[in-house]
Formats: sequence, structure tokens, C-alpha cells
Amino acid sequence: MVPMNVGPNAVCPKASNIPLAMLPVGSRGIITNLMLKGMTRRRLMDLGMVPGTAVKAVRRSPVGDPTAFLIRGTLIALRREESVLITVYPIQE
Repeated sequence: MVPMNVGPNAVCPKASNIPLAMLPVGSRGIITNLMLKGMTRRRLMDLGMVPGTAVKAVRRSPVGDPTAFLIRGTLIALRREESVLITVYPIQE
């Protein structure tokens, strides 16, 4: 089991980072960067989506958008337009 928060100073090789939208369902990753702006960025950070936090892709809509992610025990649905602006380092389980 991956801890839900590995700390804001987690070191993740930049070359291995992928957009959150590309994380396969059932896979986990560590958030490395939020390239969102304004209120959307603030709201997601308030919900615990900060660099160093573990995230798991739980379910994708039948049409592919939105995708539900488990972050710190909370299920959050994000549209592709938001999740492509968040980078994660995939975790091999």
C-alpha cells in the first residue's frame, strides 16, 4: 500500500512524469506539478491535490470523460481538460 502523502519534497525523475489524464485506471501516481491557474488550482489544492500526494485512478466514464481519482481518501472527478494540466510520477505496485 502506498502512503497517501509522501511529502512535498518527494523526488521524482522529471522524464518519467505523465499527465494525470494518462494514468491507467487502477494505477497510482505521485502528484509532481499542477499547471492549473486561478480558482481551479486553488480548489484542487484545498481538496488535497498538492505535489507529493499519492493519487489513484479509480474509474473512467464510459465515454472517457470525466475520470474519478482517489486523493487522500476522497473521490474526485476531473475532466480531461483539468487532468492533462496535472503531472504525476507513476508508481509501480
